[in-house]
Amino acid sequence: MKVLTKSMENSLAVLDIEVEPVEMEQSLEIAYHRLVRRTNIPGFRKGKAPRLVVEQYVGKEGLQKEALEHLLPQLCSQAVEEQKIEVIAQPEVAILQVDPVVFRVTFPLRPKVEMGNYHHIRLTPEPVEVTEEQISNLLEQLRDRYGVWEPVEHPVGFGNLVTIDIEDKSQEKVINSYQGRQYPVIQDSMLPLPGFTEHLVGMSKGEEREFSLSYPVDYKIRELAGKQYNFKVKLIEVKEKRLPELNDEFAKGVGEGFESLDALRNSIATGLKSVAEERARREFEQKVVEAAVELAKVEFPPILVEQEINRLLSEREELLGGKEGLENYLRNFNKTEKEVREELRSTATKRLIQSLVLNKIAEEEKIETNTTEIETEIENMLRNSGKQGDELRRVLGTAPGRHWVEKKLVTQKALQRLVEIATSSDAGEEG
Repeated sequence: MKVLTKSMENSLAVLDIEVEPVEMEQSLEIAYHRLVRRTNIPGFRKGKAPRLVVEQYVGKEGLQKEALEHLLPQLCSQAVEEQKIEVIAQPEVAILQVDPVVFRVTFPLRPKVEMGNYHHIRLTPEPVEVTEEQISNLLEQLRDRYGVWEPVEHPVGFGNLVTIDIEDKSQEKVINSYQGRQYPVIQDSMLPLPGFTEHLVGMSKGEEREFSLSYPVDYKIRELAGKQYNFKVKLIEVKEKRLPELNDEFAKGVGEGFESLDALRNSIATGLKSVAEERARREFEQKVVEAAVELAKVEFPPILVEQEINRLLSEREELLGGKEGLENYLRNFNKTEKEVREELRSTATKRLIQSLVLNKIAEEEKIETNTTEIETEIENMLRNSGKQGDELRRVLGTAPGRHWVEKKLVTQKALQRLVEIATSSDAGEEG
């Protein structure tokens, strides 16, 4: 082979390669022997037809295609070795001309990360505070959870729970009837249709009302957009929630029970602070990583972004209950997978860059993990895996699975090291 041109930009190596005539002829001869063994040609026993006959039967282009399918991968491997290219994925190949054969091969190269002096990063974590308002809000949520619904005689208002008989008829004249349906009267509720709740307000026990509602023409679920329903509602009962008094007696009935209201308040404060500290820790780590990214120069091939988009798409598919759930999501929101991929591109690029920077820090700080740490992490993951335990055990039992855990631990340690640097009193003196 002969390398005609070569460029190395944006973590891509692009080579235009000409196939030498002797290489092409050898490949054509090998292709003929493959084709003749699997092609039935009238007048000849299988495997016995001459090359000229086979070429006439499958066409010159067919023989050449068969030859190139096996030759080009070999030449790509040879080019990698000769040009000393460090590739990370399969190349893209395009035929530029056929006589002589010239093809262009694009190799994705290992990312390049040049770190700035991240030892100069100085950041201070924000203090974590829990306010009395937060504690009071959570206490009110507990009161609401332990409240008791009691029948009342006044008209329906927001916040009530009603029992109603419903008859609804769509534009297609399909009638659905529901007897004794309990329905919470929540202001601005979207269920069953926007505006339904507001039509219940002011109704009295035994009263009937008829009204029509339509989904907006630009409603996000396209199958429902513009569709009209005619409702007939009869009010059977109105209930109002009676909330318990905030006192020691209430505290004793919450969860496993507290000795007093003060003990309950202290427990709530401790829990809120723990949650706030965890959130603050994650936010601070993100700021530190972003500061390191700002100092770094990162180059990577586009294929890595596509792989990250694939991971994000898989995560979304899992959250939606599998492939069918994702398909329903796309259909309901009138989106294509291509559009969703583009929406994810910015997030994927950001995640990729941060990952590459942390990997580089791990390399520069000589961060490693050991077998004991890997085994402990796997045990923790399995302990918290729930129904997915068997599948996760199978995956983590493989070499790639263990490598993923190792990489995860090293990345975590790199992040911890970066936080240590950013919060140390002499952060600006190192490096």
